[in-house]
Amino acid sequence: MRHQTLNIAALPARAGVSFKPEHFEAIAAAPQPVGFFEVHAENYMGAGGVPHAQLARLRADYALSIHGVGLSIGGRQPLDRDHLERVRVVCARYEPESFSEHLAWSSHETTFYNDLLPLPYTDETLTRVVEHIDLVQSVLKRRMLLENPATYLDFAESTHAETDFLSEIVARTGCGLLLDVNNVHVACTNRNADPAAYLAAFPLAHVGEIHLGGHAVDVDEAGAPLLIDAHDRAVADPVWALYAAVIERAGAVPTLIEWDNDVPSWPVLAAEAEAAEAVLAAARRGRQAA
Repeated sequence: MRHQTLNIAALPARAGVSFKPEHFEAIAAAPQPVGFFEVHAENYMGAGGVPHAQLARLRADYALSIHGVGLSIGGRQPLDRDHLERVRVVCARYEPESFSEHLAWSSHETTFYNDLLPLPYTDETLTRVVEHIDLVQSVLKRRMLLENPATYLDFAESTHAETDFLSEIVARTGCGLLLDVNNVHVACTNRNADPAAYLAAFPLAHVGEIHLGGHAVDVDEAGAPLLIDAHDRAVADPVWALYAAVIERAGAVPTLIEWDNDVPSWPVLAAEAEAAEAVLAAARRGRQAA
């Protein structure tokens, strides 16, 4: 589908945050030190009301990223055309600089799950994911970004490394990638893999957005570390270190702070964005000096 003309508008290479309605008054009261806001498409599929009034106000002053969580890009069945049409309407209404979805599945027949579930990296799966992304980009008439998942196990039937799988999807569809650095740390810890090696193999040239979030720490039945992609706390130090290494290699990339559960006050969330902005600013200064 790469022969089609797609909208590939880009976010500013700044730090952004997930918009939460409880922060609206604080955000609207004065200009904020963020480059963009991100919202979940599924929260704005109604026709009107307060959610759209708030988002329209933000959109007038800030860049916007729309993040889908319900398309089930990795699912075995065909994409839900009605849901995809609702996503198209939201994107047409707000013309975001970025639209993204997950390398995961979340529905089967008429059952919908609250989780983004992993999939095996096989040729069959690759063909299906490519077909689904081609359809999404054709309907939306814009490039989508595909996010790497937070995983908790390896599939025995996988025949591709995740980074190779993502690279092949990009080559076949022309989509971009959303690199979730917290997902890298979570997945590599859970699977006893090296996150630095994973990132060294990641196709950073195709990354249009980065996500940073918090994770919960637990242990499995054998007492081994088990990390949960919880989005309910500040970004952990190991994730900040991985992020700094990515930015040193790739340069400044639009970076989102995800905090979806146990949402803090606006100053706390803004401070996380400012920490990411400091890393981006240092990268810009370093490249200018070079």
